This record gives sequence, C-alpha cells and structure tokens, in this order.
Amino acid sequence: MQPIGRAIIIVLDSVGIGELPDAADYGDVGADTLGNIAREVGGLDLPNLEALGLGKIRNLSGMNDELTAAGVYGKMAEASAGKDTTTGHWELAGLISSQPFPTYPEGFPEEVIAEFQEKTGYGALGNKPASGTVIIEELIEEHLETGDPIVYTSADSVFQVAAHEEVIPVPKLYEICQIAREILTGEHGVARVIARPFIGEPGELSRTDRRKDFSLAPPKKTLLNILEDDGQDVLAVGKINDIFTDSGITDYNHVIDNMECVDATLDYLRQDNRGLIFSNLVEYDMVYGHRRDVAGYYQALQDFDRRLPEILDSLRDDDLLAITADHGCDPTFRGTDHTREYVPLLLTGSKIREDLDLGIRNTYADLAATIADLLQVEPTIDGASFKEEILL
Repeated sequence: MQPIGRAIIIVLDSVGIGELPDAADYGDVGADTLGNIAREVGGLDLPNLEALGLGKIRNLSGMNDELTAAGVYGKMAEASAGKDTTTGHWELAGLISSQPFPTYPEGFPEEVIAEFQEKTGYGALGNKPASGTVIIEELIEEHLETGDPIVYTSADSVFQVAAHEEVIPVPKLYEICQIAREILTGEHGVARVIARPFIGEPGELSRTDRRKDFSLAPPKKTLLNILEDDGQDVLAVGKINDIFTDSGITDYNHVIDNMECVDATLDYLRQDNRGLIFSNLVEYDMVYGHRRDVAGYYQALQDFDRRLPEILDSLRDDDLLAITADHGCDPTFRGTDHTREYVPLLLTGSKIREDLDLGIRNTYADLAATIADLLQVEPTIDGASFKEEILL
C-alpha cells in the first residue's frame, strides 16, 4: 500500500524567504520577501502558517520560533538558472533548467517585431521593458488611434501583448499571442507570451482577469506527466495549466483571484480523486509584488492564513499538503522584478511527522522526487526524495 494517496502543492507565488547565495549574480543582494515585509509591517501575524512552522524556518519578526510545529518545515534553493515563474514551477515538478530563458532589457530585436507585424497584420507599440499599468496609460491614445497592440517586456522572459478589449477583442488578442508564441522559439524562445487585455478610459484603465499565458512546453517529462501516465489525477488550479501548456494535466480550473483559487482547491479536495492537486495563487506576485505594494501583499498573506484551516480540515488521512513558492518578488526591493530567493516549504498531513526541521534542500525538485516516491511512480528526472525523513 502506498504511503499517501494524494499530494497537494499550493504555490504562494513569489513568497520568498531570503536571498540565495548567488543573489549577487541577479542583482538581488538584500532581497527578502517575507523578512522585509515582516520588518515593514512591524511583525507578521499569520497564526496558521506559524503553527505549521513558518517562523521556525528562519527568524521572522512576529513569528514564534519555539512552538512545536504541526508538520515539517524547511526551505529550498532554486538550482535552475533564472528566477521566473516557468523555471520555478518546472523545477517544483522535477525539472531543473540549466539555461536561463532569454530576456530583452532593450526590447525585442527588429527581426522579431518585423515577423510579428507580418504574421499578425498589426503594428507593435512600445517594444520596451515597462510596468504594464504604466505603459498602457502611456500609449493608450496611440493604441486607440492606430488599433495596434502594445508590446512590452520586463526583467523576466516575457513577451506581453496588451490591448483594450473594445479595440482588439479578447479572442483576437489570444490569436495574436498564439502567433507570437509560434514565432518566439529557439534563440528567442521566451518563457511566456502573455495576453494582457484591459478596459476603461484614459487615466482610469484597468487590466482584466482575462489575461492568458502562452508558455513553452516543458522539454522533458515532469512529475505531472509521470502521474498522468500512471493513471493518476493531475488537477491544476490557477495558471498551472498555462505554465505547463496543459501537459500532464487531467483537469483544471483556471481562476485568478487568490481566494477563488483557494475555493477551487477546496472543491478538488472534496472530490474522490487520487494523485496531485497543484495550485498557484498568483496575486502575491502579479498584484502586489511587481507593484511594490507591501500592505496589499501582507493583507493577501493574512487572507490565505485565514483560509488555511479550511484546507487542513478538508485533508483526507492519506493526504500530503505542501505549501511553498516559486521565487521571490520582494515588494520593498528596488525595481519591479522577481528576486532570487529561497522558498519556504511547509509539509503536513496525518502521515507526516511533526516539528521536523528539513533544513535547506538544494533544489525545488526534491519536492517532486518525494511526491513521486510517496505516490509510487517512476522517479522524476531531477531531485532527491526525502520521503523517509518525513513519514511517521
């Protein structure tokens, strides 16, 4: 009989827990998402995450590091090159990326833009690194006049295409992005092409929840494919299906709002399934981290903490719950980009030991290797299982 019947991974997108040893290579010395938020708000009040051992991973203002944790706690280093969403999630699923995705601090080269214009029939406004909320206001008049989409990037490996929904309808915007995805391969194979629809009047524009990511497909099998091949369920919540281009996913609920993602996770928890539930709560990163909104970020952490008992109460006796992140995005740090950080790891379930310090894992892929081991499927490509350490 296998040790567990179901694993649940909840990714608190961008909730890092301190700079990695190679942070200097990424310009991120001093980045510390949770630590700096704790300092800014005068201490964290997250009692349910605290009970699982969050404050025992490392000292965090306001968190008790002497309690008996109701599970296993530790942190994981990113072994992959990069600090983007796709790289982080692929590694969480057992695939380390040795080469970083290309980035474009000067905008995309002329040959890329020319092919984009030729194949879509549209021009390309902008073509530079920018904050999405800033560039749509900057170029809205030209966008309304020409009908051309706004193209921009960031420090991440992304090709973002923004358009007012009344200028370019959302289905057409998706079509444009799919064409861009087909162009951006090989040398210019960015991690994600992102459709960014927005609404409103100049000066009062807002991006809508009809954002869609067009990711590169993982180059090799991940934990998701291994589980699907074994006939197990792989249930995705949030943008997980986009990140993995639906590869290895048997069902998904593509909601965006953090609390809707919690609701969707609870729906899957209450169903009769076995295998993996993989959830991403994106608003920490998308809404608060990139916009450097410390108060909003902290409120979002408290919102999840209040919902955590519902998740714990919905676990079956053979469930393993893992709460982690995919990179950092310190809202107190300079710039508006992701930060190269450790990510927290909290594990709990009726078959999981309590108050165990797992220490520092050298790669996120160790989590995938452990889940593969617990669900008795073939090993992931990368990662080392810590099953024997955490089971009762």
